[in-house]
Amino acid sequence: MVDSVRGQRAEPTEVGPPRHRMSRVARNKAERGRKRRRFTGRLVVALMVVVVVGAVFVGYKLWHTIAGSGDDYAGDGKRDIVIQVQAGDSTTMVGETLHNQGVVATVRAFVNAAHGNSKITSIQPGFYRMRTEIPAANAVERLTDPNSRVGRLVIPEGRQLDDTTDMKTNVVTPGILTLISRSTCVDLDGNRRCVSADDLRGAATNSTPTSLSVPPWAIQPVTELGNDHRRLEGLIAPGTFNVDPSASAQDILGTLISAGAVEYIKSGLTDTAQALKLSPYDILVVASLVQQESNSQDFPKVAQVIYNRLNAHHTLEFDSTVNYPLDRREVATSDADRAQKTPWNTYVSQGLPATAICSPGIDALRAAEHPEPGDWLYFVTIDAQGTTLFTKDYKQHLANIELAKHNGVLDSTPR
Repeated sequence: MVDSVRGQRAEPTEVGPPRHRMSRVARNKAERGRKRRRFTGRLVVALMVVVVVGAVFVGYKLWHTIAGSGDDYAGDGKRDIVIQVQAGDSTTMVGETLHNQGVVATVRAFVNAAHGNSKITSIQPGFYRMRTEIPAANAVERLTDPNSRVGRLVIPEGRQLDDTTDMKTNVVTPGILTLISRSTCVDLDGNRRCVSADDLRGAATNSTPTSLSVPPWAIQPVTELGNDHRRLEGLIAPGTFNVDPSASAQDILGTLISAGAVEYIKSGLTDTAQALKLSPYDILVVASLVQQESNSQDFPKVAQVIYNRLNAHHTLEFDSTVNYPLDRREVATSDADRAQKTPWNTYVSQGLPATAICSPGIDALRAAEHPEPGDWLYFVTIDAQGTTLFTKDYKQHLANIELAKHNGVLDSTPR
């Protein structure tokens, strides 16, 4: 019995529910799914490798640029260039500008060279003549040297576009166009480059008001004067500016006019004009007359005289408006001068001159916006100290004129 049991082979017994056999189509579909999953997995891994490698490369380049590895140029450099320092730039940002322009080898080299140099923190925004591929210490030295700065423009109050000549001393006062031209001069590798006053005058003549950034409130009077470059008179405000020496004449003028418009708006020009029932441009013209006709302490009174005479339909009769297109400065004018009909001569035409006759300062502008109340119609300066007498009575005005003659201030009746 025992031997009989050992001779028998046990059959396998199924456990659990019976399994369904998978068809050939289903097996093929499942195999394809497994292959797609394996391919997708490999693709994801490959992409991750590319991203990691790229990130490492970019990070290395960024670190090499900013931090550097002690790399620095040696020698005297290759060529002169002009770079710009923006308002608010940190030392690192200046270094980035220099690196991007090829001046220094690395930002870190410049930052290290500038460390401990108190002058570097006082660098003003503007344009500087530098040289490519120079040692970082040399770059710091150049930036802190006042002689490296270029494009700095200072426009005093009361200047007009063209040069003017004092008829008593024959001294020539450079006009705004000449001042701009001088500010653009820069020596690059031994060659001196300037935007000439003639080029600026040509741009003022031939460029459209829009391309010159003329503000909307000045478009009409500027257009009405045609192609006379004086149509831009007064739109460039006095002050200190940074001029790009590499810019075109048109772009330079446009930048300065745009900056002037911002300053005029800050002064409240448009709001005040509405209150006075005048255009902003008219107030700017009044301010230019105030600037040329009086001393600062009398600005508000002179502004009121102008408005009083305009309201009375009285010709202004200002010698400054006669001299303006003649490009000269003179206290008194001749009968022949006063008889010349020009867009500015207020002896022969009522109302304001066609344009401003100079770039008025902020005090003259404020006086035009806020004149001192009074009924004066006449004024005259009677001595060398600038004492000015105001009156509404013409006979009294004539007596004041005689006093001015006696004191040597006037040679003939001014108005």
